[in-house]
Amino acid sequence: MQASSFQTITTPITGLYKEKGSKFIAYAYPVSSDDEIKNHLDLLRKEHPKARHYCYAYRMTPDGSLYRSNDDGEPSGTAGKPILGQLLSFDVTNTLVVVVRYFGGTKLGASGLIHAYKAAAQDALSQADIVTCIVMTPFHIRFPFALSGEIMQALARIHAASITESYTDHGQISFELPLSEATLRLHQLKSQLAGFDGTESDMDLKLAEKSIGIS
Repeated sequence: MQASSFQTITTPITGLYKEKGSKFIAYAYPVSSDDEIKNHLDLLRKEHPKARHYCYAYRMTPDGSLYRSNDDGEPSGTAGKPILGQLLSFDVTNTLVVVVRYFGGTKLGASGLIHAYKAAAQDALSQADIVTCIVMTPFHIRFPFALSGEIMQALARIHAASITESYTDHGQISFELPLSEATLRLHQLKSQLAGFDGTESDMDLKLAEKSIGIS
C-alpha cells in the first residue's frame, strides 16, 4: 500500500563529531532525484579536497523503499549503514546525509567508526526542521470550453490543489488531490458535474502517471 504521507527535512543542515583527532562533518540535504544526490556529493568533494572519506546514505520515495548506503573506503558496514540507521531512526525520506571524514592519525576500530558516523549523522538530523508532507495524486480533466466556470467551481468545492489551466477547442485542467482522499473527492466532483449537459459524453477525467509530495 502506497504511503499517504511522509517526513522529510526542509533545508540543509550540518552536524559534527570529533574523536581522537578525526573530524566527522555531517551534511543533511532534502533531495528528490539522483542528480541532486550526485551534485551534493561532487560539491562536497570539491569543498573538502583533503578529506579521507565521503560516506553517505539516502532514502527516497514516500515509503522510503528506495535507499542506499556507501562506506567510501571505510571497513564494510562501519559508515554508510550507521548513517542510514539514523535516517530510519528519524523516520525521514527524500533525504541525503553525507559524512565527510578528516583522518586524525589514530585508527578508531570498527566499533569506533560505527559510533562516529552514527553520532555525526544524528547531530545533523537532530537539528533539522522535519516536516510531514502529504502525498498528492495528479489528475487531468478535459471538458467542453463552455463548462469552464462550473468545472473551476466544482474543483474549488473539493479543495483541489495546484490547479493549472489551458484552453483550445476544449478546456484542460491539471490538479492534485491527497492520495488518501482521492477516491472520495473524485466521486464528489463527478456528482457535482453529472447534471451539466455534455459532461458524460464529452468530458475526460484521468489519473496522471506520477504522485508527488507537498508540505
